[in-house]
Amino acid sequence: MQKKRVVITGLGVISPIGNTVNEFWNNLIAGKSGSAPITYFDTTHFDTKFACEVKDFDPLNYMDRKLAQRVDPFTQFALAASDSAIKDSGIDLTKVNPYRVGVVYGSGIGGMWTYDREQRKLYDKQGNPDRISPFFIPMLIADIAAGRISMRYGLKGPNYATISACTTSAHSVADSVILIQRGNADVMVTGGSEAVICPMGVGGFNAMKALSTRNDAPEKASRPFDKDRDGFVMGEGGATLVLESLEFAKARGARIYAEIAGIGLTADAHHITEPAPEGEGVAEAMRIAIQDADMKPEEIDCVNAHGTSTYYNDKNETEAIKNVFGEHAYKIPVHSIKSMIGHLLGAAGAIESIASALTITQGKVPPTVNYDTPDPACDLNYVPNKALNKEINTVMCDNSGFGGHNTALVFKKFID
Repeated sequence: MQKKRVVITGLGVISPIGNTVNEFWNNLIAGKSGSAPITYFDTTHFDTKFACEVKDFDPLNYMDRKLAQRVDPFTQFALAASDSAIKDSGIDLTKVNPYRVGVVYGSGIGGMWTYDREQRKLYDKQGNPDRISPFFIPMLIADIAAGRISMRYGLKGPNYATISACTTSAHSVADSVILIQRGNADVMVTGGSEAVICPMGVGGFNAMKALSTRNDAPEKASRPFDKDRDGFVMGEGGATLVLESLEFAKARGARIYAEIAGIGLTADAHHITEPAPEGEGVAEAMRIAIQDADMKPEEIDCVNAHGTSTYYNDKNETEAIKNVFGEHAYKIPVHSIKSMIGHLLGAAGAIESIASALTITQGKVPPTVNYDTPDPACDLNYVPNKALNKEINTVMCDNSGFGGHNTALVFKKFID
């Protein structure tokens, strides 16, 4: 059976550098950093005092007050990004069979703000559980974003959440592609959201020494592939894509951003946090995705890298790219938008997928900012500090996550 072609018809973003796709994209191309001192809580006793917070976000622009009060910020971001993406797609959901429209939407951690707040109620009152909100569990669980999106729009097709750390929303996109290819749905609303810039979130990542502590210059802290990188910068937000089978999109005259041509999924089976030596697992995911797209490595024009600004990820990812692409690795731009938006954890794959699609449609490659001191172990073209104007027909987007999860997605210019 020939696989159905899957295309992207709608995009929506809530991010540290913009709450619309245009604002997000323009700030990426301008190299604007979203990193700044944390405003959500007192960071006096924290090693890291900055993050990439979402700014100027009012949930009441996307939902009523009652709903906003009954969902965690990660679900607010998911609903807002999905509202934007569905509107952007131009689809009239009242004229579509609801059982043919599904939602796969992930969060790496879920409602950590809710957990943080509710546990304080418990312990501040000497262990009295009567103060815990009856909405605690529904606000906390990571699948609730997918559920809330489906309820809001009456979408009755496949509906679930993926949870795989920093590959979460890339898995959401991959699963959505598979569901459309199999004929289980005509349309999928997919992506991911995260909101963990809270005391437990920052404290937890500080405890494992994963975050940058460049408190004197937050905007310079996220520096993927740079020799002086000292950890990642936490980000937050939501990113949603509307995917459709090509025949369904064409039948309704939809605008098409790009096609998702290949997916690759692997595991390192190596270590809970450290990637496999030489990026073995993510390299194999890339090979599988390229094969799935019926392409050769030299047909990939750009790599939207995981690029976390951590020592082992950047080194091993660079090795993986060289192992997969050979000499071609030195000819293609390899960039990381985490240098500007920080690491959105479970939402990283989706927001980087959006950037990959826009790279194709706009003919521009966002820069890797803060690339000042080359690392001999990271010796590729990382599009340092300034966007690249270049016709791009294909983008490889890869992600890796704690637990050894790896994903690779191939996006290509749509040609009928």
